[in-house]
Amino acid sequence: MKPSSKAWMRRHVSDSFVKQAQAQGYRSRAAYKLLEIAKRDRLIFPGACVVDLGSAPGSWAQVIVQLAGANVKIVALDLLEMAPLAGVTFIQGDFREDSVLAQVEAALGGRAVDLVVSDMAPNITGIAAADQARSLHLCELALDFSRKHLKLGGNFLVKTFQGSGFAEFQFAMRESFKAVASRKPDASRGRSTEMYLLGKGFADR
Repeated sequence: MKPSSKAWMRRHVSDSFVKQAQAQGYRSRAAYKLLEIAKRDRLIFPGACVVDLGSAPGSWAQVIVQLAGANVKIVALDLLEMAPLAGVTFIQGDFREDSVLAQVEAALGGRAVDLVVSDMAPNITGIAAADQARSLHLCELALDFSRKHLKLGGNFLVKTFQGSGFAEFQFAMRESFKAVASRKPDASRGRSTEMYLLGKGFADR
């Protein structure tokens, strides 16, 4: 194991959010990011229709079920496998492929979406400019999906990374939502450039 990997593992096993997630049965520490944002901004409600992009291992879907109850409709999508979760329709595939998006649309059954959440991130190469560009591309795909499937007044939460193109993407969101806010939940590591952008009130402008 590389020294950098050993350092990451030491931080991971001593991380309070990791320990809390294990104790409370969440599949990853990322659950606490969505919990904080969803409660602050009242994003999830009973009977909601939600699409979860980049869903594996499933901690965000767990939070959505927890906050929305049994009547929630969740369609989750990821390249990686995700263990089954009650109340969640999971589709494994590449978000960039039309055939996979068609499966998502079929699972929605023509229903307009109340909330799209995206915790997608590319495989990191270590080349900052390339990683940022790939991350922004995923954000743009998620935004495009939201524009096509959100109901008027719906919301969109997406993970971004501050850097080149961040301001331009934020502006692009403002073209479609009544308000756009940035969120840095406590569970986001302080040294990370990770930032969540929340588009509230889809206006289809």
